[in-house]
Amino acid sequence: MTGSSRLPPPLAGAGRVAILGSCVSRDLWRMAGAPTDDLLYISRTRLPSLFAARPEGLVLPEGPAPGLRPNPAQALRTDLSKTGLDEIIRFRPDVVLLDFIDERFDLLAGAGGVVTASWELETAGWDALPPLMTLRRLDALGDADATLWRRALDALATLFAPGGALSGARPVLHEAVWAGALRHPSGRVEALEPDLEITPGRRALRAAHNARLARMHAATRAAIPRLEVVKAPDFLVFSDPDHVWGLSPFHYVPAYYAEIWRQLGGG
Repeated sequence: MTGSSRLPPPLAGAGRVAILGSCVSRDLWRMAGAPTDDLLYISRTRLPSLFAARPEGLVLPEGPAPGLRPNPAQALRTDLSKTGLDEIIRFRPDVVLLDFIDERFDLLAGAGGVVTASWELETAGWDALPPLMTLRRLDALGDADATLWRRALDALATLFAPGGALSGARPVLHEAVWAGALRHPSGRVEALEPDLEITPGRRALRAAHNARLARMHAATRAAIPRLEVVKAPDFLVFSDPDHVWGLSPFHYVPAYYAEIWRQLGGG
């Protein structure tokens, strides 16, 4: 069923679902008003960071991470402490829902490990913690990053293969992309800026990241034979100026979430 755009129902609201991705997938439950008792959400971690060892000698400060709400702070701790993969496996999900929107962040990599150079990491100031301050920044659009990502994808595919730790779960890919325009409730469409600030002082072009996402999606379809795919048609890929999380190329209009939810068997 590789590349299918329709999943065998039910998925949403039934069984245990682990999201390895971003708010574009987590918001499906919020938009639908669906229960989250059997939902695990791992975000703000890139695939190369998910499969990396904890940086040797890293000691995380106790207490709240400066400048962060509880959920983003926990996501940051999960990425740095490398507990996300174990959490997913222990959760014993029936479905693993993937999206690659958080792959927009750079990596910090070196002999001391690999971590996600997220907005949360910089906001908390934890990128200055030893040994993180010694790591080299890898541009998300660069060749070195692509090599690490491909290795991590192969490791992920092994988990879904027969005998793998997630062989009993259905892998589902949410092929989310950056929108190029916003749509007002009146129906008026307005173009978005061609670039976005990923982290303070670092901007990236939508076209470059969408091309990268297309390569990632194709590679994932090839690497995971049982993969199921959900994707909104182009005419629904618009940003919502009234989105609860603010205006962004990946904070979509309600119709987008409704269509993905429908494809997931949620109604």
